[in-house]
Amino acid sequence: MKKVLIPTKLDGVSAAILQDKGFNVIQDADTSLETLAAQHADTEVIIVRSEKVTAEIIDSLPQLKLVVRAGAGYNTIDIKYARKNNVDVMNTPGANSNAVAEEVVAMMLAGARHIVKADISTRAGLWEKAKFMGTEITNKTIGIIGLGNIGRLVAKRLEGFEMTVLGYDPFISASLAENMNIKLASVEEIFAQCDYISLHIPENDETRGMVNKKLFESMKDGAAIVNCARHGVINEDDLRAVKATKDIKYLNDVYQKDAAGEKSITDCADLMLPHLGASTKEANFNAAKRAADQTVAYFEEGVTNCVVNKAVPEGMNPEFQKLAYALSSLARNYLGNRVQPQKIEASFYGQLNDFGKWLIAPITAGITKEVDPYVEANDALEFLNERGIEFIEREADPNKSYKASITIDLFEGSAETINKVSVRGTITEGNLMISRINKFDKLYLEPTGTTLFVEYNDAPGVMGKITSILGRNNINIVDLRAPQDLESHKSLAVIKTNVDISGEIVQEIKETVNATAAFVFNY
Repeated sequence: MKKVLIPTKLDGVSAAILQDKGFNVIQDADTSLETLAAQHADTEVIIVRSEKVTAEIIDSLPQLKLVVRAGAGYNTIDIKYARKNNVDVMNTPGANSNAVAEEVVAMMLAGARHIVKADISTRAGLWEKAKFMGTEITNKTIGIIGLGNIGRLVAKRLEGFEMTVLGYDPFISASLAENMNIKLASVEEIFAQCDYISLHIPENDETRGMVNKKLFESMKDGAAIVNCARHGVINEDDLRAVKATKDIKYLNDVYQKDAAGEKSITDCADLMLPHLGASTKEANFNAAKRAADQTVAYFEEGVTNCVVNKAVPEGMNPEFQKLAYALSSLARNYLGNRVQPQKIEASFYGQLNDFGKWLIAPITAGITKEVDPYVEANDALEFLNERGIEFIEREADPNKSYKASITIDLFEGSAETINKVSVRGTITEGNLMISRINKFDKLYLEPTGTTLFVEYNDAPGVMGKITSILGRNNINIVDLRAPQDLESHKSLAVIKTNVDISGEIVQEIKETVNATAAFVFNY
């Protein structure tokens, strides 16, 4: 009888389903996971909500086979260490989406009509009707940053308020957005034009602190930000400074740490909730039921479609997943991070021809941080399909006689104005190697550290101008390549540097040499 440990206040449906299937379930929300793990060393499954599953927890459970996160995010679980110890980690994506979307609407209405403050005032015996004059959200404009499951549900739930909906998501095609009555816009346009801005983006190196002083200052007087995403995407110091001089509102449900105690955002938040986004009976039930159903299917039928840290099959070098990620990420940067890709075509040569499905998720993860590189191919394909992005695995041409290598082509635009970036790479002596970008062949670049790419019309002296700007900014050159495309008369400066290069310096280089493309790639 397999033992399942549930160290959290999860709906009882999970335990009921598992017990009915013969599992031995221990559910205890009052005892720490560390203590429970020590008491039940024979545990094979853990089902958690926000509890941390660390390397120490995994080490203390030698029979552990599966960790299930009853929810979407799994940053509290050490998935790499779990994989190293042959422990699969699952999540239950989508179970909480409607709960969060409804909370956004509730917070918008509460902020617009002063619901919380008016309740406190009236309970105190006051009658401050004039003080709590509100606004209506009907016919206003909302901007949704991130059009995943939750972002799209927010748009749908607001349809009855006849709001104009702007959306930003680099992985939603214009046609798909139009079908949802969403007008695509840049982040800057959304902050400048909208009465409400709802954030639905993950926190990572690209998004951390992205909502900053410049965006706050561009907001309309009286406009409000709703943050049910992640604490770190907001620059609190900038918000505090701008709110001191400008009438903008901040409605917040996320924090650096989910625990009692003082919150750093208290002085500049107009509404604060204790991370209630997923806290509905329905969401808890959905997450609990899915966690149990997936656990049963995992052991009885071998279903692993929600495993987020998959191992690679025997005979495949896992480094090729890293290569696939690096190639697609580079192609994404070359195409432009704010451009919506519409199609991905990939060719897998040599022995990789048998392992294509194991490379689809890393390729998808390379163009968006919303997808983990270890999810199943079907989950990655579903993500792309929902955003109107076509994925085509081309039949590898055996006449090219390539050894194990990958070619990825990324497309955007219409048939008349199609833009394409093509990259190819392999692994040489254990190192990832980018061999070609578009028609710039024989590049042989190892994608490590910081690399500056500048594409320009071939002319004497251009490379000197680029290196001069770098030198003036105390940036040392570690490696330099300058392949040419003789057909288009273009050159590509590929310069590895000892430090990162700011956007301002990249823009200066682009303008100085009239570059057709200029960007920094960090890997």
